[in-house]
Amino acid sequence: MPWSEQAAARAVDEIFERRVPPLQTLVGDAERVARACHAMATRFHAGGKLIVFGNGGPSTDAQHVAVEFVHPVIVGKKALPAISLTADVATVTGVATGDGPDEVFAHQVRHLADPEDIALGISTDGNCGNVLRGLAVAGDRSLLTVGLTGGDGGRIARAGLDHVLIADAVDPRVVKEAHVTMYHVLWELVHVFFEHPGALRQGVGA
Repeated sequence: MPWSEQAAARAVDEIFERRVPPLQTLVGDAERVARACHAMATRFHAGGKLIVFGNGGPSTDAQHVAVEFVHPVIVGKKALPAISLTADVATVTGVATGDGPDEVFAHQVRHLADPEDIALGISTDGNCGNVLRGLAVAGDRSLLTVGLTGGDGGRIARAGLDHVLIADAVDPRVVKEAHVTMYHVLWELVHVFFEHPGALRQGVGA
């Protein structure tokens, strides 16, 4: 029996409907997002840099985030220092071979990060061992720690980070799409704070 136009329309509706809750949750978490962005802007203002990492698909998100901060696509926006720990294949594979895959990001954080920096870890389900280790070492070194996760937040949401933003979805494709929106919002709001310098004075909250 041929697939009907009505069935196709229902499938399209369902596909789009799955993408609505994560964005609604993000809007509902506006204050949480604002606090994370204010904390990030404060670290940048103090001379810190953003260090981003993720495993698998989120490894390319990490590179995406880094280049947007270093080379803003919107003319006139301030370039801010950021590096992706997933971009250097030689280092990633060398550490994985010598110390194991769980140490890939932790090792780099130990040797590249300064206490005033920001660590942003991205994990679709919140349970990536190497992302957890990287964030843990970052916290031990006094970096601002921020996690982007999905589902119920996984272990990352329970790891005591400074800020955690969760894409409210279990479909990994939807989580990844929501993460793109999340880090674009982080980028944009960090710049909003920079455009209002008084917001970055010590003691001013988001």
